[in-house]
Amino acid sequence: MSHLFKICSNNLNTKFNVFIILFSFLNREVFSKWNTRDYMKREHSLLKPYQGSGITVPNWDFMGSTIVTDKYIRLTPDLQSKSGSIWNSIPCYVNNWELQVQFKVHGKGKESLHGDGMAIWYTRERMKQGPVFGSKDLFEGLAVIIDTYSNHNGEHNHQHPYISSMINNGSLHYDHDRDGTHTELAGCEVKVRNLQTEAHLLIRYTGNTLTVMTDLDDKAVWKPCFNVDGVELPTGYYFGFSAATGDLSDNHEIIAVRLYEVDSDDPKEALKDRSNIIPSATKFSPPREHIEDTKSQSWSGLKIFFIVLFVIILIAALIVGGVWYWEYQQTQSHKTFY
Repeated sequence: MSHLFKICSNNLNTKFNVFIILFSFLNREVFSKWNTRDYMKREHSLLKPYQGSGITVPNWDFMGSTIVTDKYIRLTPDLQSKSGSIWNSIPCYVNNWELQVQFKVHGKGKESLHGDGMAIWYTRERMKQGPVFGSKDLFEGLAVIIDTYSNHNGEHNHQHPYISSMINNGSLHYDHDRDGTHTELAGCEVKVRNLQTEAHLLIRYTGNTLTVMTDLDDKAVWKPCFNVDGVELPTGYYFGFSAATGDLSDNHEIIAVRLYEVDSDDPKEALKDRSNIIPSATKFSPPREHIEDTKSQSWSGLKIFFIVLFVIILIAALIVGGVWYWEYQQTQSHKTFY
């Protein structure tokens, strides 16, 4: 009996130990997944309800076509030639951070007719309107670009929508004719347009490594987009979001922004003074030849219709004019004969 009791006791202890190990593992996985929530920086985050007093948003300024509602912040409507942006008014002095952006891109355009896209910024200057998805070219800092323009420019292998990143020290030009691929660090194809759910984008910068991940199913499961080492970014820059439309359009909406301070594995890295660092990266995608922008050469169905209609009217007018002239000549010849 005593022997049987010991066997049962040992079995129970073994199962209990297995349970403890399994629970600790699961708990560690959950904690590692959500531990950044303990360090959320509210001054750099943007959550509902957005509005403070009147139409202002605490710690944020917006410009252009941007409108604030109780459900979203719309940077551009689904109309041609619009641009808008929203910028954090407080500089970020966190060395290692993780930015989670909840957004939505949607419109009435067909899958082959939509654009142009939006960008997420961490830059020295803020509230500068310009040609790079509604913000300034020759910027200083980081841009993560969500390019949705359906007719991509130049020769490259990826399709759109396409997420890419760019580090700039103020001297690099974003070339729309090449979709910025000559200055990008890395990128990935992501079908973020007209989703049934809202899209999520994670940008993590820690230990000179830039990581971008996506969640398009709204299930809190991040899928890798790209990971780049050797990225130098200073502190004291501003976070911002911008979008633009051209001949093609979409609604570009920000739903929520969460900025977390991330613990570094290297204590020295966490204490490093990064205020005077010049933005730089040791890796860029291979350059390709400059190809003229095809936007100006792309015709919409409406333009083609009017051109064909004009040609038909012109041909009909020439035929009618030719018949009239022929009859006129015949009349004149009869008069001369008589």
